Amino acid sequence: MSDTLSQLAAVLEQRKQASADTSYVASLHAKGLNKILEKVGEECTETLLAAKDCQHSDDKSDLIYETADLWFHSLVMLSHLGLGPDDILNELARRFDLSGLEEKAFRSK
Repeated sequence: MSDTLSQLAAVLEQRKQASADTSYVASLHAKGLNKILEKVGEECTETLLAAKDCQHSDDKSDLIYETADLWFHSLVMLSHLGLGPDDILNELARRFDLSGLEEKAFRSK
């Protein structure tokens, strides 16, 4: 599973150096963090709406599609800030043996 994320992260890093005229990712980087965050927010909203619609439908394809868009744009955001999927996966691994309540209490300190 993380192979796909690693491969995508590598492509995103390459595209940062591409021409904004030929690469969507490069165009996002050229427009800056605020534009990237705008896209993450837009995709987040679309994912939430798809999840709500999914609750009353057997068709989960829109939710999968929108979640993929959200993850993609989140990875662009991370890349813009010098981070990648491994940073997030490492944090998730760190939390693996903690209960959600313990992790939340830890953050409150």
